[in-house]
Amino acid sequence: MAGPTQSSTSRRFGYAVAVAVNAAILVVVNNILEWGWFPWLTDDFELVLPLVNLSLVATILANIAYMAYDAAWFKSVCEIGQLSISIAVAIRTFRVFPFDFAAYTWDWEATTRLTIVVATAAMFIAIIMHVVRLIMELVHLGHTHQPSH
Repeated sequence: MAGPTQSSTSRRFGYAVAVAVNAAILVVVNNILEWGWFPWLTDDFELVLPLVNLSLVATILANIAYMAYDAAWFKSVCEIGQLSISIAVAIRTFRVFPFDFAAYTWDWEATTRLTIVVATAAMFIAIIMHVVRLIMELVHLGHTHQPSH
């Protein structure tokens, strides 16, 4: 039977995997133009890269923090921060639009822009959900830590 220790160990393992995956992504995004993997990615990607790096580093740091402390309220605070950075990345990507789809017959520009808008809206919704969760967790903590009379 899975007890709290196994659950905690499983969560910590998941956080460690997230750190490793995000570190690998950090290496890839910082070399992707040099490697030339995507012919439709333009040099303007470098204008988006600082925010992408910030987002990935914030995610890595949050997952490292979760390994030590993963209370629901704390995770909500971190998620709100990470989602806020991700929204900044999405807005910057939309404005810079470091893609060139001229070689394709499908209108990938419209599809990509729509995807960015939908993802940004989803991130705003996720922030609202985490704010509600945070409030509920703080109210719950306030009720459980009140001194008895």
